[in-house]
Amino acid sequence: MDATSERIANLEAALTHLERQYDQLNEIVIRQEKQLLRLSAVTERVDNTLHDMELDGMRSNNARPPHYGNSALG
Repeated sequence: MDATSERIANLEAALTHLERQYDQLNEIVIRQEKQLLRLSAVTERVDNTLHDMELDGMRSNNARPPHYGNSALG
């Protein structure tokens, strides 16, 4: 094999290796994107739950005194 043929063979082998690495990295990126989407959805649900809990806490702390609802005193 002459030098040019050997060089072409080495370049083809390197290209094949890079293509394989590219495909593997692409699969990893796709998996991570799916994980991020799931985590974002979970985070949003937790945020909404905490927000609702804070509102419930504020409502329970700001309850009307019992005599406001008693029409007999009114």
